[in-house]
Amino acid sequence: MFFDDERSHRLRPQILTELVSQYMNDAERAQFYGLPSTCRVRERVKIISPENLKMGDHCWVGEGAALDASGGLEIGEHTSIGLNTLIFTHSSWLANMTLQNHSGSDLIERKPVKIGKGCFIGGLVVIMAGVTIGDFATVQPNSVVAKDVPPRTLVAGNPARVFQRYDEEYIQSEVDRVRAENARRRALAEERGADASGWGAPSGDFSE
Repeated sequence: MFFDDERSHRLRPQILTELVSQYMNDAERAQFYGLPSTCRVRERVKIISPENLKMGDHCWVGEGAALDASGGLEIGEHTSIGLNTLIFTHSSWLANMTLQNHSGSDLIERKPVKIGKGCFIGGLVVIMAGVTIGDFATVQPNSVVAKDVPPRTLVAGNPARVFQRYDEEYIQSEVDRVRAENARRRALAEERGADASGWGAPSGDFSE
């Protein structure tokens, strides 16, 4: 049933690692992959060549994401990777074009991907090999990132392009807005006798 060759022996530990990790919670899974203790990795995440993945503190990886670190992958602190996002650091395109897509082909190309600190990568995003995403960048869901993304920008689309640039003053105004709204909602929840002890805003209808 199982092959007894070099490739099978090389892949088997990765397969077993992924299987065992499905029975862990998100914090346990992150530490199982050797990531910082403050990181969270959700269910069904696939990490290719985890030894080549460098991840900062307080990162979050959503369900079903596939992180290809075979060509080198660096993710800065406080960055979130959305669910079902795909990050590629290698390509077999030339091997396909020349009918040389066999195991061990010397036409596999690898280029590292670097994602900065404080980034928000939405769900269902595709990031191509060789891309650098600057600090505090936002990638909207369903985008395909084929070129570098400048710091403090919002990009979207296929191919992704810049739609907005923001500075620290804009971010601080948004922080103030959200904290004030969350405080208003918690106060209303307490008046209604609801539990407002959780993090962020309590759920429910708080329109006046």
